[in-house]
Amino acid sequence: MNHLSSIIKHVSNAKLQTIRRRFARLYGGETADVLLERFYHMLGRYGVGLETTDSGKIWDERDAVLITYADMVQLEGEPPLQTLCQFCSENLKGAFSTVHLLPFFPWSSDDGFSVMDYRQVDKRYGEWGDVIRFSREFDLMFDLVLNHCSASSEWFLDYVSGIEPASGYILEGDPDVDHSTVVRPRSSPLLTPTATRTGNRHVWTTFSEDQVDLDWRTPDLLFEFLDILMLYLSMGCRILRLDAVAFLWKEVGTSCLHLPQAHEIVKLFRNFIEVVGLG
Repeated sequence: MNHLSSIIKHVSNAKLQTIRRRFARLYGGETADVLLERFYHMLGRYGVGLETTDSGKIWDERDAVLITYADMVQLEGEPPLQTLCQFCSENLKGAFSTVHLLPFFPWSSDDGFSVMDYRQVDKRYGEWGDVIRFSREFDLMFDLVLNHCSASSEWFLDYVSGIEPASGYILEGDPDVDHSTVVRPRSSPLLTPTATRTGNRHVWTTFSEDQVDLDWRTPDLLFEFLDILMLYLSMGCRILRLDAVAFLWKEVGTSCLHLPQAHEIVKLFRNFIEVVGLG
């Protein structure tokens, strides 16, 4: 029996139907079956769900979490992630059960929350091997920045150039439409003019000009993030913080905050983790 068949055998029909309903609510019933089949073929990627080593321990009020940047502790000539891991292991074992590593990916602004590449460790901090070694000492929490990516990311550059699939990842807006109902966390312009291969466009920039909003109406983007989620699980992520999740779905004429579709995506992530056996 191949790996895919092995996983599917243990997925209940009830869970699959729940996921199908979520796809239908987000993207329409006519595409739900196609998306469910695509979902099927993701299972087992990066080895997640094949041989889980999860202890089954649930995070509760007895756990203490250390929140830190990857380079908070440094030693000359050594990658900061290695130094931080050693420092925590020697000094903080017993005091903290979990370490929340604030964004350690290549970034361009906002102290790491303008991500350029979700699948890489910033070379200034170390590499994935350092993260995996850290996960053997502590439970790790990662951030998953969902509302936006960096204007310096490959995704945005592909959008500007019209290269699929990322050409559909960026949320465009109409400057002539009334956006007065949109809840804003910052005072910078909501829309930023951008020259693209197909002409001048305006893109949503809820947080800053460098943080370009993603278009979650595109199923390809959802599957991109499901893949990233599986990568993080394979690299030792135990707890995931969904950054700016309340803002991710936009509908003109609403507050664009905590819309039902945003909650549906969070529930879909939860279902996804349950299906791969780590929930």
